[in-house]
Amino acid sequence: MEFQKNILVTGGAGFIGSHVLRRLVNNYPTYKVVNLDALTYAGNLSNLRDIEAAPNYLFEKGNICDAKLVMEIFSKHHIDAVIHLAAESHVDRSISNPTEFIMTNIIGTVNLLNAAKACWGKEIEDKCFYHISTDEVYGSLGQEGLFTEKTPYDPRSPYSSSKASSDHIVRSYFHTYNLPVKLSNCSNNYGANQFPEKLIPLIINNIKNEKPLPVYGEGLNVRDWLWVEDHASAIDTVFHNGKIGETYNIGGLNEWKNIDLVHMICDQMDEKLAQKKGMSRSLITFVKDRAGHDLRYAIDASKIENDLGWKPSINFEQGLSLTIDWYLNNESWLNDVTSGEYKKYYSNQYVNR
Repeated sequence: MEFQKNILVTGGAGFIGSHVLRRLVNNYPTYKVVNLDALTYAGNLSNLRDIEAAPNYLFEKGNICDAKLVMEIFSKHHIDAVIHLAAESHVDRSISNPTEFIMTNIIGTVNLLNAAKACWGKEIEDKCFYHISTDEVYGSLGQEGLFTEKTPYDPRSPYSSSKASSDHIVRSYFHTYNLPVKLSNCSNNYGANQFPEKLIPLIINNIKNEKPLPVYGEGLNVRDWLWVEDHASAIDTVFHNGKIGETYNIGGLNEWKNIDLVHMICDQMDEKLAQKKGMSRSLITFVKDRAGHDLRYAIDASKIENDLGWKPSINFEQGLSLTIDWYLNNESWLNDVTSGEYKKYYSNQYVNR
């Protein structure tokens, strides 16, 4: 079969990547979708079992830091579009091991850009290099205001600094080499298949196992939360309809203090587990705050709504309920990913105050 488009999705076995891949494979049967993933701790092919036999899906195991491999994949599959999601993304891990974040998030991105530039040359019509980034590149907000696409960058952690650097490099290839790029910066995602070092699945898993619920500081840090399926639909929208050279902020207009979010999860879990109200809240344990912990992130997503017609499809209470149900119904998946190395990391990372 001759495909209309050959898309390389990096990091497709990860949390957000798996949802994007599933959407592309199912909704666009005339696209060949190639998943390049190194299968590190957060990459899990079981996230994609429902599409692994699809005729328009292919998996390539490899690391974007391997420039030769990246070039070979571009040539082998005649790649004409990239959706770049592969990244080291957990702030705490970046504090412990910044070099790994520099290599993957910066050098890996450069390798992909160089391969696209070399393979596409001047034939850039219908080509697209779409780089997915984070709202954390903008730094920390006070009590008021929202991040817009014109907010100056002010990253505070090795993670956000590495992502900010990759954003700048992607834009430089647009301005210097005329490479057709698009970018988006998204707020915190939640949903099925998220590795349980992140707040929401961690709290769900710990309640289920009657373990302490670690909350940094006093739990007053504020984040804007977006259901991962809505992020996947936004990526689909930007990929197909966004303008070359433009950046789009993606968010849920859905701000929550960490402690209030944990309380909501606790209350929903008590109800779903048919246990006494307040039982889950009794597990909350305040732990030493993260170094350089940004106070508040909040996204102004009016550009993508006004220009491309995208907005979130469900409210937070609905999305959180669906997310909890998924983790409760997929206990084997959760048990698989919370064994071994993760347990060691978990015990070292969260220290009681």
